[in-house]
Amino acid sequence: MTGAGIGDPPAAVLAEAAAAFGLLSSPPRLHIVWVLAQGECDVTSLAERVGSALPAVSQHLAKLKLAGLVRSRREGRRVVYLIDDLDVVAMVRELIGCLTPRVTEPGERLRGMGA
Repeated sequence: MTGAGIGDPPAAVLAEAAAAFGLLSSPPRLHIVWVLAQGECDVTSLAERVGSALPAVSQHLAKLKLAGLVRSRREGRRVVYLIDDLDVVAMVRELIGCLTPRVTEPGERLRGMGA
């Protein structure tokens, strides 16, 4: 089935989308983006919220920052992280919103897809 009037995206766009999906395929990283979509946060608060060790969260943040999805700013001795790509946040919110009913209802789970 093809979309009416919609051509195939260029290879560079597909590669960029695959890279973004790959980056967000880590549940902890996706959770970090979700938390930051609610508002800025420091690494200690993020680690507590996502239930991961501080060094692991720092590594995830470094990857997200390198990809341009998040940025940081210093507030005294504290480093605060915030979203730097609102389009990705919109996509994450949409996907989570679509999947939540499927996962919370018995028999509606995406089994093994993308794993």
